[in-house]
Amino acid sequence: MKAVVKTEKKRGAEVLNVPVPKIKDDEILVKVKAAAICGTDLHIYVWNKWAEEKIHPPQIMGHEFAGEVVETGKEVKRIKKGDYISAETHISCGHCYQCLTGHPEVCENLKILGVSRDGAFAEYIAIPEKIAWKNPENLPVEFAAIQEPLGNAVDTVLAEDVAGKTVAITGVGPIGLLAVGVARASGATKIIVSDLSDYHLEIAKKMGADVAVNAGKENFKEAVFEETDGLGVDVGLEMSGSGKALNDLLSVMTPGGRVSLLGLFGEDFVPVSLNDNVIFKKLRIYGITGRRIFQTWVIVSRLLSSGRLDVSPVITHKFKLEDFEKGMKLMEEKKSGKVILYP
Repeated sequence: MKAVVKTEKKRGAEVLNVPVPKIKDDEILVKVKAAAICGTDLHIYVWNKWAEEKIHPPQIMGHEFAGEVVETGKEVKRIKKGDYISAETHISCGHCYQCLTGHPEVCENLKILGVSRDGAFAEYIAIPEKIAWKNPENLPVEFAAIQEPLGNAVDTVLAEDVAGKTVAITGVGPIGLLAVGVARASGATKIIVSDLSDYHLEIAKKMGADVAVNAGKENFKEAVFEETDGLGVDVGLEMSGSGKALNDLLSVMTPGGRVSLLGLFGEDFVPVSLNDNVIFKKLRIYGITGRRIFQTWVIVSRLLSSGRLDVSPVITHKFKLEDFEKGMKLMEEKKSGKVILYP
C-alpha cells in the first residue's frame, strides 16, 4: 500500500510502498477514505525539537482520518466489517490512576496514533477496536476526518458554558477556527479573535467571529475593551502558543472570567503577571489536552449531524496522498485551514 513515512531523523517524509498492516485479535483494519494534516504532523515533517524527542523513524505519519472497516480481529465485538468509522487517537492503558479515575486522555502509559505507532497517511491503518468511533452514514468524509481536532476545540470552548458570554480567542489556526464555530453554535454573544494571518482571520469571520484583529497591525486590547464597553471578556481561549498573546488575553479578561489554554508554547517558561491578571481577577484557568473519551465525541457528532456547526470554511485544501508536501508547505506558510489527503 501507499503510505507517507517519516524515514529519517531530519526534515521531510517519503511516499513508499509498504506492507498492509496485520491486525491483532483486538484490532480492526480500516481502509482510509480521507485523512487530515494536523499541526503535530507538520512538527514531525519539519523535525522540530518535540519531534526529535518523540518520534522514532521509520514510521507512518498521520492520525486524523475516516474510513471503512475491512477486517476485524477475533476478539472484536462492537465494530463490524463495513462500518464507517473515525478514531480517537489516544490509546490508553485502562489500568493506571488516570484511567481508573476517568481521565484516560492523560493516561500514564498513553500511546498515540502517528506518534507512538504507525498512523493514517496510508491506504490502510490498523487500530484497536476500543478507539473506533462509528460515524453517521450521511456525514461527509472530510467532516468525519477532522472530528479529532474538532474535539480539541469543543473541550477548549466548553470547559464551561459559553451561552450568553463574550469570548476572545487568541490564535485562529485550524483548531482556533473550529473553536470559533463551536462558540457560535453554543450561544456565545460576541466573539473577538486575534491572529497574525489575514488569511486565517477571513476564515474566522466566515465561522462566526464578530471582530477579527490582526495583532501585528492593530491593538487587540483596545479592540476588546471597545467591543465590551470596557468590561473585558467573560471567556478567553488561548490557541496560539504565544506568550505575548497569552498575556494580552489575560489582560482583557473581566474579573471572575474563565480561560482555557490549548496552544503549546515554544518556551519552557512564560512570564505572566499572576497577581494582577489572574489572582486578583479570580480567574479560572483550564489546561486542555486531547478530548474526553468519548463524551466529547458525542458532542462533536451531534454538532455536525444537526447542522448547527458547518466546518466547511475551515477545510481549505484537498490533495492526493502522494501530494502531501503541498499541504505541508501551505500549513508551514500559514496559508491553509485544514488540509485533507485522499489515499
